[in-house]
Amino acid sequence: MAKILISYKILPREVTVDLERLKQKIRKKLPEYSSVHGFAEEPIAYGLTALIAHIIIPEDKPGGLDELERALQKISDISQIETLTVHRFS
Repeated sequence: MAKILISYKILPREVTVDLERLKQKIRKKLPEYSSVHGFAEEPIAYGLTALIAHIIIPEDKPGGLDELERALQKISDISQIETLTVHRFS
């Protein structure tokens, strides 16, 4: 079965947000069918650092991508989410 790897740029609500705690919150809030492939950090400006999250979901999950994005948007420490890439792999 093929899978989808989605990379998101996640901007924290404030400069003071602890990115390690934010990573834990993301892992906890993801739908059960998804998993984190990895995280990276990207400095933006004025002390703000974006979190790049690489998340895997099954290709055959109807509405999976929308549900995943809604779950991320519900996290209070997240200000903005941008989809960077979507790749299919098996």
